[in-house]
Amino acid sequence: MTTKQAFHAAPFIKEIGRGAKGARSMSREQAHELWSAVLDGRVSDLELGAILLSMRIKGESVDELEGMLEAAEASFDKLRAPAGDYVPVVIPSYNGARKMANLTALLAMLLARDGVPVLVHGVAHDVGRVATAEVFEALGVHAARTHAEAEAALAAGHVSFITIEALAPRLAWMLSLRRVLGVRNSTHTLVKIMQPFAGPALRLVSYTHPEYLESLGQFFTLNKGHAFLMRGTEGETVANANKAQKIDWFHDGERTVLVERQMLADSVPALPEDKSAESTAAWIQAVLRGEIPIPDPIAQQAAHCKNVARKLMSASG
Repeated sequence: MTTKQAFHAAPFIKEIGRGAKGARSMSREQAHELWSAVLDGRVSDLELGAILLSMRIKGESVDELEGMLEAAEASFDKLRAPAGDYVPVVIPSYNGARKMANLTALLAMLLARDGVPVLVHGVAHDVGRVATAEVFEALGVHAARTHAEAEAALAAGHVSFITIEALAPRLAWMLSLRRVLGVRNSTHTLVKIMQPFAGPALRLVSYTHPEYLESLGQFFTLNKGHAFLMRGTEGETVANANKAQKIDWFHDGERTVLVERQMLADSVPALPEDKSAESTAAWIQAVLRGEIPIPDPIAQQAAHCKNVARKLMSASG
């Protein structure tokens, strides 16, 4: 059994750990080197705590996000998308909902019903919130236990949900450190922007704090990936049923506004008063049966996803 060579992180901490005003950002190469070592388990617990808290205080630069994301995506095997008319739509779900019903599953199932491959990845539970995984379970959509199971669900035309533990175990471990440190770390941003497929895909990305609109906007402009960026609905990447958020589409280094910020909707279907996973699932089933109208902001979001996913498949073919 070989022992991993310890990574000397002090020189990095010296630069990023000088506080919000005195800290200096890493280059893309340095961020990749450091995060690769972190994910490989070659950084001591003491140094890791210093790194995570330093980045929490300083915030990630665009170069750091690129380097860290490259390391994060290299830490797990990418999924294969099924053949068809659409590239997959990727929906990260790491927040859940507390004040409103969590309708992420509705967006996913509307897309899958129209033939769009949909992968939702996220956490199985979130204390004090209703996780998308719990709504899926109530809908009879069980989490894939392996990459093969996730790919099989996509190939069969079903929504594919996979926990971060099954998709990317090393990133799941990094997320779990929130319970130790009491605060989130950079991995929470990375799992929301990562591309889990080997080929092209449309990522739906949300942000909760206004400063991330600027940094993620810069990131996707330089990264040249394909993503929709919007303010989250309690952190979830589904349109608010009461008021559509602005949605920006980033593609090939360009930015297109798909949905302008709107005022409160004139008419909103009665949303479930009980926010439990079971009540939310029953309400979603009624929408899918046509008994309750689809909230217009979510219908618009689904239509944009379908349109762009088809365009990306045509362009890649």
